[in-house]
Amino acid sequence: MRGFLRKVRHPPFHILSAEMTEAQMEASRGAGTSRIPRNIEHPKWESAIYFAALAISILIWFFAIRAPLWLDETVSFYLIRGGFAGIMSRQVWPDSPVYSCLLWLWTKGLGTSEISLRISSVLPMLAAVYLLYRAARELFEQDIAIIASVIFCLHPIIISAALDIRPYAFAALAVNATIFVLVLLRHNKTIWMAALFGLLAASIVQFQLLFASILPALLICFVAFKLGDRKVLWRQLSVALVTFTVASLAVIPRLQYMAHTSRTHVFSPAPKLYELGSTLTLHGLALVLLLLMLIAARTRQPDQKGAADLRTVLLCLSLALVPILILYGLSIGTSIHVFVPRYRLESVAGIALSWALLASRLNSRVLRFVFCAVLVMVTCCRYLVFPPHSTYTWKYALEAVEKNASADGAPVLICSDIPEADYMRMPAGEEIEESGILPPLSYYKITVPVVALPRALNPEAMHVSSQFLQQAALQHKRFLAAAFTESYATLDWLSTQAATHYDIRELGNFDGVKVLEFDPRTEKDALR
Repeated sequence: MRGFLRKVRHPPFHILSAEMTEAQMEASRGAGTSRIPRNIEHPKWESAIYFAALAISILIWFFAIRAPLWLDETVSFYLIRGGFAGIMSRQVWPDSPVYSCLLWLWTKGLGTSEISLRISSVLPMLAAVYLLYRAARELFEQDIAIIASVIFCLHPIIISAALDIRPYAFAALAVNATIFVLVLLRHNKTIWMAALFGLLAASIVQFQLLFASILPALLICFVAFKLGDRKVLWRQLSVALVTFTVASLAVIPRLQYMAHTSRTHVFSPAPKLYELGSTLTLHGLALVLLLLMLIAARTRQPDQKGAADLRTVLLCLSLALVPILILYGLSIGTSIHVFVPRYRLESVAGIALSWALLASRLNSRVLRFVFCAVLVMVTCCRYLVFPPHSTYTWKYALEAVEKNASADGAPVLICSDIPEADYMRMPAGEEIEESGILPPLSYYKITVPVVALPRALNPEAMHVSSQFLQQAALQHKRFLAAAFTESYATLDWLSTQAATHYDIRELGNFDGVKVLEFDPRTEKDALR
């Protein structure tokens, strides 16, 4: 009898666990969605190893911290070069004025060195990682939340954007903040949280217009979370939409500019299907998880987790697939090819959450750890052998031009690599620096005279070049010419036109930027 009473007073642990699970399930049904129990504890050493893996994933970003600025980064510097007034006067550019103001304030405090400018993107990306972890922690156990953060950090698009002096790190922060608030809205009925959701969604578009393709996914998930209470749904949805609309009014001028000049911004070919697959699978690395799941299935371990919450599945898959499929469909179906890596960044958080969702189905904590460790080790080895770096830079070509031409002040013809330059009248003299048609010159200065040419070999390029060649030939003036790959045809045309009066030699090819020297022939050489 006493033994029976002891069992009643102190029931076995598995009975308490079962009763606790039942209570949690009932509470979850009442709330409309399931909530992951937050009292699941893991050994401290295991958590420490997971956080160490996350730290290593972040350290990979810094492999290219000293890389020189590439073309688009010099555009960012050009936009802030004139201070706040200059930023406001250049709002016709398809860039984010909000980001330009933040970058300008950063340079006022910490300078304009290459490392300082890159740190300005690292900090918001770190905040984005933290918010993704918080969102994943609301959905999954701690180790799965860390795995989601590691996948996010190791994605090649994030590794590139974390140091890119462009708005993309802030855009990632806005995306992850919006996702975190969306997850919290599952169990929140206040209008203030709905207003914050609308404001954060608008901030995504403020930093990058093309990231508006994530808005349908956010709307789908918001409605799905609130279907159980229609009254709360309409009240919160109305507040979120009004807030989003008001906060997005400042984007209208940029939208109008993009609509009127849509043809001038096309610079990428149509995407390939493998590009879509590589983005979704981290270039195949995440397929390791599928292999581990097959191993786990062979061991026939019992599934103690139960069915995944359908709304969590909807959240993860919608955020991963809807934005990237919209961009892919737009790029395939129209002449506006926008499926470049940096524009796919908006899907990376959803991709990380989707792979974390799949990892949560692994019942073996050992296999989870193996998956995380393999991802980190393979990525580290890859970037140790092939260090991450930005795309091409004009720094070394401009240094060569300055070294060669500064002694006698020889002018240099430079082909712009801005797609919009093909639709512009070429500025001359001091107008060149103010126009921004040659943004690398705003950061990497040269002292010799510059003649700007379009990107393509079009009538404007021929007209400006012909006028220059006539004057240079009459004055027997030495000059240089520089162009990136897309403008090599202009260099060939210049060489053909000047061959009668000039000896031409290549000074070098600097990260894809070719520099030619045109040395005038003497009369004896011309007769020969």
